[in-house]
Amino acid sequence: MQQLSFKNRIASNYIITTALLIFVVFFVIYSIVKFSVYSHVNNDINSEVEKHLSEIEIEGNHFHLTHEEEWREREHNTIDVNPVFIQFLDDNKKIVEKSPNLKKLKLKFHPEMDDNMLFDTEFVNKTIRQIQVPIYHKTKIIGYIIVAMSLEDSSMVLHNLFEVLIIAYPLILIVLFLIARFIVGRSIKPISSIIETSNIITKDNLKSRIPLPQNRDELYILSQTINNLLDRVETAIEREKQFTSDASHELRTPLTVIKGTLEVLIRKPRNHAEYEEKINFCITEVNRLNHLVDQLLLLARFENQKQSLKMEKVYLNATILDTISRYSNVIQSKNIQVVTEFVTDYYAVTDSYLFSIIINNLVSNALKYSNENSTLAINITNVDNKMECRITDTGIGISTEDLERIFDQFYRSNSTEHPEIKGTGLGLSIVKRLCSLLNIDIKISSQENIGTTVILSLH
Repeated sequence: MQQLSFKNRIASNYIITTALLIFVVFFVIYSIVKFSVYSHVNNDINSEVEKHLSEIEIEGNHFHLTHEEEWREREHNTIDVNPVFIQFLDDNKKIVEKSPNLKKLKLKFHPEMDDNMLFDTEFVNKTIRQIQVPIYHKTKIIGYIIVAMSLEDSSMVLHNLFEVLIIAYPLILIVLFLIARFIVGRSIKPISSIIETSNIITKDNLKSRIPLPQNRDELYILSQTINNLLDRVETAIEREKQFTSDASHELRTPLTVIKGTLEVLIRKPRNHAEYEEKINFCITEVNRLNHLVDQLLLLARFENQKQSLKMEKVYLNATILDTISRYSNVIQSKNIQVVTEFVTDYYAVTDSYLFSIIINNLVSNALKYSNENSTLAINITNVDNKMECRITDTGIGISTEDLERIFDQFYRSNSTEHPEIKGTGLGLSIVKRLCSLLNIDIKISSQENIGTTVILSLH
């Protein structure tokens, strides 16, 4: 079964609702007209009853018209378009008098109907409205007056109205459907733009954007949301391309160095010391390459790992002290004084493994960029119901321009001024990614030749 288009579905739903509303309106109109017509007929019949009751004279158990001849001449001696029929009965239901327009016909008395009640019945295959009113002498019924009025004219009015409504109903719905379809088509025009734009967007063409509608409605919000999504996708793909390019460059550099060293090494025979020196140099480059690969794998692994976090109560003091002990050789070789300030035991609910990587990278960076005979201070405090871990070094510092890019992958501050300091430029990128996963706020402030302070806020 073929599905209706979105435009036709909206128009159809509108028409269904409108059809029900129009049906109710038409039903109310028909009911009001019918009530009005019947009210008019009922009023005429009641007026005839009152008039004729005032024209009879009761004598004992009998009654007669006060001016019978005059009544015959003026009352209903012709069959009009909407004629009124009058008939008098005695207490035995025999005809005493009747209007001339009945001629040889007579109105039927319906004993099953209540007195003084208006009802519809048949007379000469035509519908009439009739009432049977008893004539009393004191408390005894001595006869009846039957008044009937033809409903032919009223029925014709109602029938014509019904036909008009029946014919108009589908015509109105068809016209409304076409109008609704046209209006809906114009209203959802931005959706067509969304489809067209989406069809031309590929990984090599992410510049196209959906035109925003003039009206700031739901479609405007949808278009704007999709454009924002495309912006994020484009940024992510550009970042991925840049990352791939940078990673290729970083991986190629140590490989090129190793290859060049080995090619020089085999050009001619060398003594044992030269072989050892070149091999140790290659081992250093291999270790650097291995460390770079580990960092890249770590970045890829924790791209989005919220679902696999192992949240537990972590003893922060021990984590920091374990990290410091791990770098004891570096601390001793550079004669760096490490100062830790823990007022009490501090615990936080976080992922122990990931948090240890954050502390490890930050301490490693602080030691790497610290001068000899300098100081490294680490303290933990409670600030506004948060735990703050502050790591401060007195190293070479970071320039204001570089501070904005220190979390970028493969970016290394002062790399040209201090080529002796080796690194991959991925440490702070990993820290930033893990802090985001663990809902930890990180702030870095620094001044060149004075030092750097990193503040971790744990919620």
